[in-house]
Amino acid sequence: MWTSGRMSNAKNLFGLGISLYFWGLMDLTTTVLSGSARPLTEGQEDNLSDKLHQRMKRSWVWNQFFVLEEYTGTDPLYVGKLHSDMDRGDGSIKYILSGEGAGIVFTIDDTTGDIHAIQRLDREERSQYTLRAQALDRRTGRPMEPESEFIIKIQDINDNEPKFLDGPYVASVPEMSPVGTSVIQVTATDADDPTYGNSARVVYSILQGQPYFSVDSLLLSLFHQGMSLIRTALMNMDREAKEYYEVIIQAKDMGGQLGGLAGTTTVNITLSDVNDNPPRFPQKHYQMSVLESAPVSSTVGRVVAKDLDEGINAEMKYSLVDGDGLDVFDINTDPNYQVGIITVRKPLSFESKKSYTLKVEGANPHLEMRFLNLGPFRDTTTVHISVEDVDEPPVFEPSIYFVEVPEDVEIGTTIQIISAKDPDVTNNSIRYSIDRSSDPGRFFYVDITSGALMTARPLDREDISWHNITVLAMELNNPSQVGSVSVTVKVLDVNDNAPEFARFYEAFVCENAKAGQLIQTVSAIDRDDPQEGQHFYYSLAPEAANNPNFTLRDNQDNTAWILTRRSGFRQQEQNIFYLPILISDNGRPVLSSTGTLTVHVCSCDEEGMVMSCNAEAYVLPVSLSRGALIAILACIFVLLVLVLLILSMRRQRKQPYIIDEEENIHENIVRYDDEGGGEEDTEAFDIAALWNPREAQLVVKNRQDMLPEIESLSRYVPQACVMDNNVHNYVLAKLYEADMDLWAPPFDSLQTYMFEGNGSVAEALSSLQSVTTDSDQSYDYLTDWGPRFKKLAEMYGATDSSGALW
Repeated sequence: MWTSGRMSNAKNLFGLGISLYFWGLMDLTTTVLSGSARPLTEGQEDNLSDKLHQRMKRSWVWNQFFVLEEYTGTDPLYVGKLHSDMDRGDGSIKYILSGEGAGIVFTIDDTTGDIHAIQRLDREERSQYTLRAQALDRRTGRPMEPESEFIIKIQDINDNEPKFLDGPYVASVPEMSPVGTSVIQVTATDADDPTYGNSARVVYSILQGQPYFSVDSLLLSLFHQGMSLIRTALMNMDREAKEYYEVIIQAKDMGGQLGGLAGTTTVNITLSDVNDNPPRFPQKHYQMSVLESAPVSSTVGRVVAKDLDEGINAEMKYSLVDGDGLDVFDINTDPNYQVGIITVRKPLSFESKKSYTLKVEGANPHLEMRFLNLGPFRDTTTVHISVEDVDEPPVFEPSIYFVEVPEDVEIGTTIQIISAKDPDVTNNSIRYSIDRSSDPGRFFYVDITSGALMTARPLDREDISWHNITVLAMELNNPSQVGSVSVTVKVLDVNDNAPEFARFYEAFVCENAKAGQLIQTVSAIDRDDPQEGQHFYYSLAPEAANNPNFTLRDNQDNTAWILTRRSGFRQQEQNIFYLPILISDNGRPVLSSTGTLTVHVCSCDEEGMVMSCNAEAYVLPVSLSRGALIAILACIFVLLVLVLLILSMRRQRKQPYIIDEEENIHENIVRYDDEGGGEEDTEAFDIAALWNPREAQLVVKNRQDMLPEIESLSRYVPQACVMDNNVHNYVLAKLYEADMDLWAPPFDSLQTYMFEGNGSVAEALSSLQSVTTDSDQSYDYLTDWGPRFKKLAEMYGATDSSGALW
């Protein structure tokens, strides 16, 4: 079998003039394929096969066909022709085609062997096809020759323009860069065949962007594929003058010759900033003002130095380099807005200094060595600050007070002089008062003009050991200006509490107890807190010191033992003993109290375990029936009901009588000449005093009306002289007594006291004394007046003492 092929007419148009007929080459097969078209014997097929194999190993080139791409004609494109020397032209040979694109892209005339392309070919999609051809006996279908393989290659034409696959491009280059500084590399790709002609040879040029930038074409490989490098073409390009550039690059194939295809892309180039501009203050002098009452760290004003650069190159650092206010003011840099903020560093005083001058410097912290010749990269300005006067509140000297006062200090005693002054030039008068929220118990009082802090109520360290009060100072001409100071009062301890038992003590002694046996250990507590520590001394009360039953041993460790002095206790004789114990402390003065120890006599077993402490132990018989138990319980219930009835009747008798026609007559006459507080005053007096004055006085009741208020003095209060200290103390004591007295007149009544104070020869002019409700007068002398006053003595609590119980 032999083949022939020729180029298409399109190829002849390019002047190639090549017709591929391989008649001579195929004569090598005639000796094998000559003769009639009969089936080959087995030996002949093997011999043919060996020769064919040997021929394929010689790599003949006749088996390649060439066809141009992008054929636009209406008729099928002729590719080539297959022919066998066994073909006599009578149509007995049938040619068949198989492989890539057979029947779809390429067809063959089975009689003549002509091959045609029936579809439009594109080399960029597929550059070659591999096909197989065979000649068959049309009648029997047997192969006349072995199958042959050949290739159809698609030849390229310039039908693709260069393309920038990564465009458009974005690039940046520092401003002030030297000429020739590389900016970015861009590459265009041409899909045409780089090995055939100049279709893929690309040349770059710049269409827009001169004279700032240039483009250089670089050879990428031996097959004409190249890239371009964009460079700066102008020196001293300044970002502050122009920052953005749009450059258009063209890529053209065919080496840039006429008729070549071209593609373009855009490169957006930004000039990045460098620190080539020093900062400058737009003002060389700043004028600012600040109130003298401005707190520390408050803002006085702002200064700013302009820098044409941006980002890190425009960062500023401000500092104070000179002036008379370096220790009074400070400056900080705002990192967001790059401004200098002047703040107050120390408290200001218009009276001390009225103005300050500062020299402020602004500098770039990040410098570039190659631009230092453009500097210096710093600048200075002058700031004048005026301090404005304001009406300031009074100032205390010192700023805090600490006072120690004993708890037994008398009412009205001056414990501290509080001093404040007006810092302004006018030096207004000061009035003092106490912030009542800091002294809700009203233990203290401050003199309005002198600032003397005095006690207004008794102090008790055991109740409140520390007082933290706030004293206010107010300008007389401007009450809105109020200063304050904290006064800490420590109440010192005095020995004013007697020791007492830590708890209620109750002891048990067995009838068979021996002399000297320990029956109880007692201890005491004391609310006082002496500096040398607490130490208690125990002893039997004088009236029980010589009792024959019990004795006491002081352990010298604030405890004491109670011991039996004898044996042979008997419940039938006495089942309870009351032992008074005297407890003394080590304070000055020494205080003591008497506590009672209750001792029960009990019957115990041989081991000393208590069995019964009743005088007569009654044991119910074991055979007591249920009915008897119910009867006993019923009797107890009836007795309880009777007792409750008797108690309720006695209580009703003790209630004050309601005024009626029969039960409103008494022998007591109560005379008073004080005027009440009107119809709204329901707390001044208790009408029960008219029914039973003695019983009414026994009820302790707090007043519910408003206590007199020590008002904060306003500016309308005139100057007054400070009264004598003795009289002042007397008035405070009487005020406290009136607040605590339930029967005193209400707050809107007038109380008159005739008291001259200490130092008068005549002393008080009146024989009247203030009424006190807590009298400690003893009425024991009524028992000496005889039987006629026995009832009166019993009414006032005087009774005959019984025998000793210890």
